[in-house]
Amino acid sequence: MKKLHFVSDKTFKANAYKKNALKKYKNYSPYNADIIVVIGGDGFMLQTLKKFQKYKKPFYGINRGSFGFLMNKFKKNNLQNIIKSKVVTILPLQMHAIAKNNIKKNVIAINEVSLLRQSKQTASLQIFNKKKIIIKKLVCDGILVSTPAGSTAYNSSVNGPVLSLNSRKIVVTPISPFRPRKLKYKILPTSSIIKIINLNIKKRPISVVADNVEVRNIKSVKITINKNIKFKLLYDRNSSLEKKISVEKFKNKVSSWH
Repeated sequence: MKKLHFVSDKTFKANAYKKNALKKYKNYSPYNADIIVVIGGDGFMLQTLKKFQKYKKPFYGINRGSFGFLMNKFKKNNLQNIIKSKVVTILPLQMHAIAKNNIKKNVIAINEVSLLRQSKQTASLQIFNKKKIIIKKLVCDGILVSTPAGSTAYNSSVNGPVLSLNSRKIVVTPISPFRPRKLKYKILPTSSIIKIINLNIKKRPISVVADNVEVRNIKSVKITINKNIKFKLLYDRNSSLEKKISVEKFKNKVSSWH
């Protein structure tokens, strides 16, 4: 059996599972463990991935939350089969944000980076890929940039496409675009450097959220793939992340942004 470190959310179901597991298994330190077992839902998994990223260990999620897209389905024998699980490697987004008064924030996002209007006024944005202008002026409720792993989450709910894990792509999806009104998403290679500028900081303030980290009153945001950080997720052989994405991809067919 592998050496395990258990981390659980504060919910009753998550704590109960951890308590029962610790009756059978030793809880090694994250430094000495072979695998970090995450008990909870998707939100807790995202927090844990970032918190324990420095140990460079694989993560095995057990769903004791709601949807649990990033997690394995809860079973009584989860831990017995953990040694047979398959590894999936995902790369996060790197967000560099500059806010009002030139306050800077630099964080990673595993699912997506979303820019949202902060007041009753719509956002007015200009979007670049490297030095090329993609959209000169986008009037909208917001925009998001998503990884393949995150493409089934918020991105999917605003009619963005579901990307395969091995696609080597990211997707930029507008949220309720007003001008251009019929603007859809744009799929870009992972080598892209997305820069989004707020064209009217005073009248049309916006915030940016990288997974669960928010920065308000944004002037500009730069988003890239961070190839130096690799998260390894473990999945039961009959329930891989790729299979989950394939199911969502089949459910979510929309037209592309040309």
